[in-house]
Amino acid sequence: MADAAKFVCEPADEPAKPQRPYPPPPDIFSSAAIPDPTERPLKVYAFDPSAGCFIGNYMTVAVRYEELTPGPVGERFAVIDYDGGNKTFYKPIELDNPKLLISGGLPPTESDPRFHQQMVYAVACETVQRFEYALGRRIRWTRRGAARRLNLYPHAMCEANAFYSREAHGVLFGYFKAGRAQQGRNLPGQTVYTCLSHDIIAHEVTHAIVDSIREYFMEPTNIDVSAFHEAFADLAALFSHFAHKEALLDTLQKTGGRLFDFKLKPEAGFADDPRGAVIQAQLSADNPLIALAIQFGQVSGKRGGLRSALDTRPNSDDIRRFTEPHDRGSILVAAVFDAYFTIYTRRTFDLFRIFRAGGGSITQSDLPVPLASQLASVASRTAEEFFVICARALDYCPPVDITFGDFLRSVLTAHLDLHPDDPDGVRIAFMEAFRLRGIYADGAASFSEESLFWPRVDPKKLPPLTGLLFGDPNGLTKDEKNQNGKVLRTYAKENARLLGFDPEAGPISVPRFHPMFHTTKDGSLFVNMVVELVQTVRVAFNNGVPGDFPLRNGVTLLIAQEPVKDGERPDATVLFAVLKQHTPEREERIRNFFTASGLAEEDLERKPESDDGRFQINFGLLHAGI
Repeated sequence: MADAAKFVCEPADEPAKPQRPYPPPPDIFSSAAIPDPTERPLKVYAFDPSAGCFIGNYMTVAVRYEELTPGPVGERFAVIDYDGGNKTFYKPIELDNPKLLISGGLPPTESDPRFHQQMVYAVACETVQRFEYALGRRIRWTRRGAARRLNLYPHAMCEANAFYSREAHGVLFGYFKAGRAQQGRNLPGQTVYTCLSHDIIAHEVTHAIVDSIREYFMEPTNIDVSAFHEAFADLAALFSHFAHKEALLDTLQKTGGRLFDFKLKPEAGFADDPRGAVIQAQLSADNPLIALAIQFGQVSGKRGGLRSALDTRPNSDDIRRFTEPHDRGSILVAAVFDAYFTIYTRRTFDLFRIFRAGGGSITQSDLPVPLASQLASVASRTAEEFFVICARALDYCPPVDITFGDFLRSVLTAHLDLHPDDPDGVRIAFMEAFRLRGIYADGAASFSEESLFWPRVDPKKLPPLTGLLFGDPNGLTKDEKNQNGKVLRTYAKENARLLGFDPEAGPISVPRFHPMFHTTKDGSLFVNMVVELVQTVRVAFNNGVPGDFPLRNGVTLLIAQEPVKDGERPDATVLFAVLKQHTPEREERIRNFFTASGLAEEDLERKPESDDGRFQINFGLLHAGI
């Protein structure tokens, strides 16, 4: 009991004191800002409304998230829905409405103008994002005035047309009624909307993108220029088909893996029926991956799409016979897709060998799903690689007077820079495909890789550049652009003759310059600057034709940032100089082409200072009737 004094008891009438709790942990989560989403899902037609519920036709694209005002209007695009035929504005869609945000926008429909607005915005954003991924930089529109957005007009006019317009700083989509005769899946007299064709939207936005990268490609100085614009826009639309996974899988299964077949195998064969096909399941369908704008091709009386990736057989005489831009452009499209399908075949050869070794037959009407899935991965990956190469080739093209042969050399050089190792023979496939269609490069000594690459500049012939700023992959600041502009104009003036210019002919402008970044297989980073230099001289038409025309001489420079040595960075050096110089022969060719095409006639309605607009491609006329 002696130890009892050691314990002290609280009085019975006083409550026990609560124990002091541990201090609460710091609140680091509830006070943090909620991150912005990176993507916005939007429902669209993968092809066009005529495909109905065809596998993959109702799809959801993920476009870069941005806050939108009704229209929709964002940082890059403004949808302005004025109906030129009915002279009325349609109510703009509010894609930031919570109901539309959670549902991925409106479901596909032909009857609601708000879905039309959603469709053009989504596909336009998707197209720009594919180019920005391929080029590794942001697309900056060719600006007219203070406009920073490209305008999209879903119902601009009541006619069978859709086109890019510099004057409108946007793309105008038309609508029209189909003929009374049966035309494919279209009802007689139904209204057909060009703004609901995935292919047409991608095609027209690509025209705007090419114009933002090479603005003088809008001047048809030779027979290839307009055809190149059309072909490149078709390539962008067609390569986007291979991102449609469900349609790609279905096509692979119904073609036995031969993506280049024009027809899909029917669900039920008719070999045992002497009468041929008697029910719809016995009818073969068009291959949707290689056809462009099927609905509008059928409306115009064609059995398939407006154009196809392989609608011209290899014939070297076609390049001399076809002069209409779409027909001539189809030769270039067929050459690129010839190379694409050749590489696809090489990369899938072992898969088919394994399949056949296991007792399979590619002549059967349906491939196993695992094999089709593997083939789809190869097809999609190869299509993305080819699109990247074609897009990057624009940076290696001369700034003016583009030809198909120039594009071939640019494709090969761009591929060499990005993929020096070429185990599948991509460059050889391009060369053979272009050769089979009679496309050759002017100035090449022979038809070999070494002769077709743009030649590298001898460092002893062009001096390095001092003070050029390359920025970072996010772009250049305003001050960096101003400094680079001064550096490049000074360099062009001081080295005019070395660059192929006449110092006495006038100033040399710098319409475009931008940094370009890419990594090699070992992780090394290459930083280049792509620069356009253009000198414009006025040349008289002569031979009784009044007035003159702008003759542009230009050079594209690819300038390399040298790695740091001994703690200092050396001056930048010129890797490539792709020239279009003034020669009497080139001057006469452009003069004759302008005269023969009717562009030499002065437009009395234009102001004299803006009359050079008649020397630009008029897509409204070129695309009339789609």
